[in-house]
Amino acid sequence: MWVIAMFDLPVDTGENRKAYTTFRKKLLNEGFMMLQFSVYARFCSSHDSASTYRARIKKVLPPNGQVRLIYLTDHQFGRMEVFNGKKRTSPEGKPKQIMLF
Repeated sequence: MWVIAMFDLPVDTGENRKAYTTFRKKLLNEGFMMLQFSVYARFCSSHDSASTYRARIKKVLPPNGQVRLIYLTDHQFGRMEVFNGKKRTSPEGKPKQIMLF
């Protein structure tokens, strides 16, 4: 299962920029990888694991802006079409080893 975090956060003030940076760093520290600007994904071995990461993200939500979480099966994620220019490439695969903290 994949957890996709998508967000639009304001960066118009120093305080908002700091909240954006803090949120992004926390996603990276939780093992999310950047797919595109403001779109991050993390592979989870089960629905329970995905729920754990959902709870962790909820705890660090910034005060302003919008965050969306989507849950996809590995099969659904693998059917994603990715284009670099007009050339089609494969989507990211699940990690060879799940990181343990």
